[in-house]
Amino acid sequence: MVRFDEIFDAVKSGHADAGLIIHEGQLTYAQSGFEKIVDLGEWWKRETGLPLPLGGNVVRKDIPPGVRHDLSEIIHESIDYGLAHRDEAVRHSVPFARDMNTHLTGQFIGMYVNEFTRDYGEIGRAAIRKFLTAAHDKGCIAVPVEVEFVE
Repeated sequence: MVRFDEIFDAVKSGHADAGLIIHEGQLTYAQSGFEKIVDLGEWWKRETGLPLPLGGNVVRKDIPPGVRHDLSEIIHESIDYGLAHRDEAVRHSVPFARDMNTHLTGQFIGMYVNEFTRDYGEIGRAAIRKFLTAAHDKGCIAVPVEVEFVE
């Protein structure tokens, strides 16, 4: 196993036959000379009809509900600000982007910062539950996960 930013090198050098790429590699693999075998997001959508959950913010259940709500509101405000100032955020991010121009950086940010980031909605919540249930059913996680969403 290698870090996500070492996958291309591992495949090019022959240390691996294939790799699961994440982050900006999803957008730069072709310019690095690779071809896609399967896009797991597209596969998951075909299999379930739901978007593939890529991540989320979590908070411990022992934190008082009022504090959890306040934290959720602060995160929403931050996401709203980023969405309202998207061009500025993209320009700020370009120097940190690996092998991506402004267009690809904007596309990458849009994959992870969008309306689902602000509020999963029922579709996003269903996707998370389906993903965690499938992980348990296949033995990837030992205990079923009961997800609660902070409102």
